[in-house]
Amino acid sequence: MDTIQVFDTTLRDGEQSPGASMEVEQKVNIARSLAGMGVDVIEAGFPISSPKQFEGTKLICEQVRTSTIAGLSRAIQKDIDIAAEALKKAANSRVHTFLATSPLHREYKLRKSKEEIIEIVSWAVKYAKNLCSEVEFSAEDALRTEKDYLAEVVDAAIKAGASIVNIPDTVGYATPQEIEEYFTYLREHVDKIDTIILSAHCHDDLGLATANTLTAIKAGARQVEVTVNGIGERAGNAALEEIVTGIGIRNDFWKVRTNVDPSKIYTTSRLLSATIGYPIPRNKAIIGENAFAHEAGIHQDGVLKHRGTYEILTPDYVGRKSNNIVLGRHSGLNGLRSRLKHLSIHVEEETLQELYKKFLEIADKKREVYDSDLIAIVSNFEEEEDNTFFKIEHFSMYLEPNTQPRAEVTLRIGEKNKKASASGDGPIDAIFSAICSLVDYTVVLEEYHVTAISPGTNALGEAVAVTTIEGKECIGRASSTDILEASAHAFVYALNHFQFYLLHSNNEHKES
Repeated sequence: MDTIQVFDTTLRDGEQSPGASMEVEQKVNIARSLAGMGVDVIEAGFPISSPKQFEGTKLICEQVRTSTIAGLSRAIQKDIDIAAEALKKAANSRVHTFLATSPLHREYKLRKSKEEIIEIVSWAVKYAKNLCSEVEFSAEDALRTEKDYLAEVVDAAIKAGASIVNIPDTVGYATPQEIEEYFTYLREHVDKIDTIILSAHCHDDLGLATANTLTAIKAGARQVEVTVNGIGERAGNAALEEIVTGIGIRNDFWKVRTNVDPSKIYTTSRLLSATIGYPIPRNKAIIGENAFAHEAGIHQDGVLKHRGTYEILTPDYVGRKSNNIVLGRHSGLNGLRSRLKHLSIHVEEETLQELYKKFLEIADKKREVYDSDLIAIVSNFEEEEDNTFFKIEHFSMYLEPNTQPRAEVTLRIGEKNKKASASGDGPIDAIFSAICSLVDYTVVLEEYHVTAISPGTNALGEAVAVTTIEGKECIGRASSTDILEASAHAFVYALNHFQFYLLHSNNEHKES
């Protein structure tokens, strides 16, 4: 049975989702979780695009040693040089360079002829091959490129030394039949194509990313490019959890396997969701809360008699355990350390003591701490540690019949405390209004939601506040057993993200 390489681009293509950007340490934690799952290749970033992308890629190379680490680059010398430099300390590295090939891109974006494109592809792959042992080439917008011309481009990339050639459906336009036709055509018309790995990278604009990726496997692809929870540009990418589980459950049909441990899927999915503040839809395949729920009487009766009547996989298969209550107020530091290790969550020993204090605060409030709670605690602990220019020292809420709710807030701004009170249409509006009155920025709350992380009336609630601050989108998230407290902290963390952006922008301006 052939093994399909799983190439995860959550930290590159996935991070390009609006509001999904991560701090460097958060990216490293996600990378560790991906490596713990058994992901073959982790695309750590686009190093040339920003100092943060370069630093994140470099740090992942130093701290994640079991997966190949890839860095994206355009087919430009400076891009390739920077990517190779960021990847220098990786145990296994890959420069992933790309150039568009479709008529639309050739004419309107690149303004280059077919011959010029092939010359650039040959040069870029050869140049990258001198700097990195493994090179992947992607023909951007391949599925809207003429088949015969795409075959010429792929042939040029192989002759130049590419080990992997990616055939992306960049805009999610293709159908499964077209995917099969393209991959079959390339295998029949490109010399020495059997000496390299063909890769599929499908977007979900028409909801076909999973179907297209699986079809590509049937047609000869031996690498799939995916993201956790399917995040990515526009409607997103093929979802790792859907591809891996689809192959695993139906290997009788696909007749391939992956190296990914499916029992780690749920933890990684929740960790990403908590990190970027993207809630998982309840009806999301594999990982949504309703994926294993049965309400219809006929379904319930069938499942009680035999799970296979209406369930094609068990929750345990993807790491969803109903009995994952493992920690409480009497759990010691070693218990916390052990559970974090089981969840493939790495925390530096020097910060574990502080995290343990935060864990005990939550455990005192809700007694039983679920894995999902623990993931949120870790994510929000990092958020709090990294962003502390603004901090809520105290807030009170006054609710009386027939009057508007009123909030009083004490906010630390730098080294000074400021107080304010405000009324609002509801308690959340009052809290946000009080905080806004203490800052000099124009802040607009674009989106707000609260999600229960774990079961029970004392569940940890996660609040996400999507804001526009002086025209810049900033997202804050926080969790607490008190949703008003979580909401206030989420809003303040959005302010901290804006402050970090200002500081970072000023530093870059000084350096330039």
